[in-house]
Amino acid sequence: MTTYRHVLALPGMAALLGVSLLARAAITADVLALTMYVVLGLGMGYAAAGGVAAALTAGVALGGPLLGRMIDRRGPRTVLLATVAVQVVFWLSVPILPYGMLLGAAVVAGLLMVPAQAVTRQAIAAMTPAGHRRAAFALESVQGELSYIVGPAVVIVGAAETSPSVVAWGLGAAIAAGGAGLAVLDPPLRAEGEAAVGAAGRPPRREWLGTGIVAVLAMAFGATTLLSGVDLAIVATLREAGQVSWAAVVVAVFGVASVVGGLIYGTLPRPLPTWLLLGLLGLVTIPAGLAHDWPWLCAAVVGAGLLTAPTLSTVADAVSRLAPAGVRGEATGLQSSAQSAGFALGSPLVGLAIDASVPAGGFAAAGLAALAAALTGCLLSRRASRARPPLSDTRRVKVPDREPCRVDARAPR
Repeated sequence: MTTYRHVLALPGMAALLGVSLLARAAITADVLALTMYVVLGLGMGYAAAGGVAAALTAGVALGGPLLGRMIDRRGPRTVLLATVAVQVVFWLSVPILPYGMLLGAAVVAGLLMVPAQAVTRQAIAAMTPAGHRRAAFALESVQGELSYIVGPAVVIVGAAETSPSVVAWGLGAAIAAGGAGLAVLDPPLRAEGEAAVGAAGRPPRREWLGTGIVAVLAMAFGATTLLSGVDLAIVATLREAGQVSWAAVVVAVFGVASVVGGLIYGTLPRPLPTWLLLGLLGLVTIPAGLAHDWPWLCAAVVGAGLLTAPTLSTVADAVSRLAPAGVRGEATGLQSSAQSAGFALGSPLVGLAIDASVPAGGFAAAGLAALAAALTGCLLSRRASRARPPLSDTRRVKVPDREPCRVDARAPR
């Protein structure tokens, strides 16, 4: 815990994590808020609600790299204020837009979603000394888990007590407040030694978007594919058992276990390879399908929960280390896009497995998807570790020597 005290004692770190938590908790609940508005406010079906959710998610996936590139060029404050303005207009307009216009507006809102997660990760990489960076990213992953626990719960309670329109306005206000708070903080996105490198210009994409980064993106995609699928598998399992009302308890246990796992991992003396953590996450997820009622399912998801935050934190750490300072925003945006794509694919993939077999097949499909991504990441990272940049090109990104399959190299830039 001493390590976490040192991290939180860094100038501006506590304020950064606190304001970012507000923005991220609201952003994680945006799909749910739109779903409830379409179903309860417009009186339409779940297929229509899924269309709006898909439009928003697609916009987020496409907009991540674009916003990241803008952050690299213009800095965080300009991008944050511009996206806050877009979100205010969108969420104020939600209750008055017809369904067709809401679909188009959701795409635009996703493209210009407040980049709270990307800014936070870049700021952590810039503000944290190398010796404390893993603990800092562990705190960031714990923050993400807390946002998934708090955000949707608040939206559900708000919809029950007020109305979907009021929830949409409140959610928009929270997103805007969090984004504006980050703009006021205007955290540094490059360390002192990286500032001159970034000012020298952006390296061409072909020089940094190599197999090492691709390996990390593949594992980011696999991790969120698993997480999205597990949520659906939990609901399907408890629905078959006639205990679907307990799904919220199981998901909460999963989230708390992830928080504990992230805090423990941040105190370990040595990091673990990303591919290994993701592979273990996939392996412990598959047996969860053997549970057939909520108490056993709570116990079964603890193992996966303990590995979730550590896996996500190593992904973020690896991206921050492998991407040059001048393009770290774009690289972080690509990571967000990969994770959004995983969330979008996980539910339909696991749903097909459940429809074709039993609810246990959902856990198996989610776990196997993570194992496939871990194997892909391992093979690609081995290839990256063997790569040698041409000696004549001094601008090319150097790949530090590391053990086979290691993508989270600890060599400082």
